[in-house]
Amino acid sequence: MKLAVFSAKPYDKQYLTSARETKFNNNKSSSTPTTDIELVYHEFALTLETAPTAQGASAVCVFVNDDLGGPVLESLHASGVRAVLLRCAGFNNVDLEAARRLGLFVARVPSYSPEAVAEFAVAQIQTLNRNTHRAYNRVREGNFSLQGLLGRTLRGKTVGVVGTGKIGVAFARIMRGFGCRLLAHDVIESPEFVGECGGKYVPLEELLGASDFVSLHCPLTEKTRYMMNDHTLEQMKPGAMLVNTSRGGLIDTRAVIAALKRKRLGGLALDVYEGEGALFYNDHSGHIIDDDELMRLTTFPNVLICGHQAFFTEEALREIAEGTMENLDDFLHGRQCKNALVQGQVGKPLVQEGSVPIRI
Repeated sequence: MKLAVFSAKPYDKQYLTSARETKFNNNKSSSTPTTDIELVYHEFALTLETAPTAQGASAVCVFVNDDLGGPVLESLHASGVRAVLLRCAGFNNVDLEAARRLGLFVARVPSYSPEAVAEFAVAQIQTLNRNTHRAYNRVREGNFSLQGLLGRTLRGKTVGVVGTGKIGVAFARIMRGFGCRLLAHDVIESPEFVGECGGKYVPLEELLGASDFVSLHCPLTEKTRYMMNDHTLEQMKPGAMLVNTSRGGLIDTRAVIAALKRKRLGGLALDVYEGEGALFYNDHSGHIIDDDELMRLTTFPNVLICGHQAFFTEEALREIAEGTMENLDDFLHGRQCKNALVQGQVGKPLVQEGSVPIRI
C-alpha cells in the first residue's frame, strides 16, 4: 500500500523510512513486508489544491500546519484515502466530524518525548531572561558591555503552568529544580504536579496575578483559543514573562503587542504563532514577509520567537516516526488503535495474515 507523506522534510524522510523498516521488516509480529509499504514524500503542505497528489494512496501522513478541513478530507476520500496519520499530538487542524462521516481512520502521536518540549520552554525562559541571545550577538561584534543584559534569578520566583499534561508536568519538574514556586491551572488536575512537583492548583486569574513566568502547555480548542487576550493579559503580574510552546492560537497577537507596548509584559517567548502556517518550516530569508504582526513582534528587544522547534530532538523524531508506524499497522490490520481520534472502519483490514496488501 502507498502512504503519502506531506510537509516532508529531510529529517522526516530519515526517521519515517527507518521506522518503516523496523516495524514492517524486522518486526515478526507484523505480516506486512517492507516492500509493500511505499512511502511517497511530498515537500509541500496538504491543502485542497495539493490533495489530488494523494491519488493511489490508502493513507496520508501529515503535520501540524497541513489542512485537514472538511473539503480536503472529502477530496482525499474520493481519491481512495482511508486513513489520516498525524505525526504530532495536536489535531486542531482536523475536521473530526467530517472524518467520522466519511469513515476515515484518524490517529495521532499523543506523546513523544514530552521532556523535549518542556526543556525548550525552559531554554526560552533562560535565553530571554538572561539576554544570552543579545550577548551572543554583541560579543561577535567585539562588544563586551553588560549594559542592558540584566536578568533575574529564577530561584524563589513563581511559575504558572497553564495545562498540566505530560509536557506541563515535565516543565514543572525542571522549574522545581530551579527552586521555583509552582502554580497551575487545568480542568484536569495532575497528582504528579501536586505530589511530585509540590505545585498548587489555582484559578487562572490568581495564577496570572501571582506568576513571574507563565508557560502555556494546553491544546488549542474553542475554549482555549485566545485565552491570552486583552482581559487576561491585564491580569498578569506587571513585568511577568509569557511563554508559549503549545499552539499559536492560544494568544491573541494584537493583544500581546498592545501589552508589550504598554510595558505590561516583561517578556514574550514564542515557539508557535497563530499565523505560522504560511511561514514556519520553510526558508523565507529571500522574500518579503507580509505578516505585519509577526514583524512587529520581532522589533521588541524583550521578545524571542522560534520556528516551532520545541519538539525537534532525535528522541522525539524517533518516537514520532515509530508511533506513526504503529498507528499505520493498526489501520492495516483493522485493529482498535489506542491513538485513534476517529477509528474509522474497524474490522475491515487492508491486509490479511500472509497475504499481499490490497486497497479498499
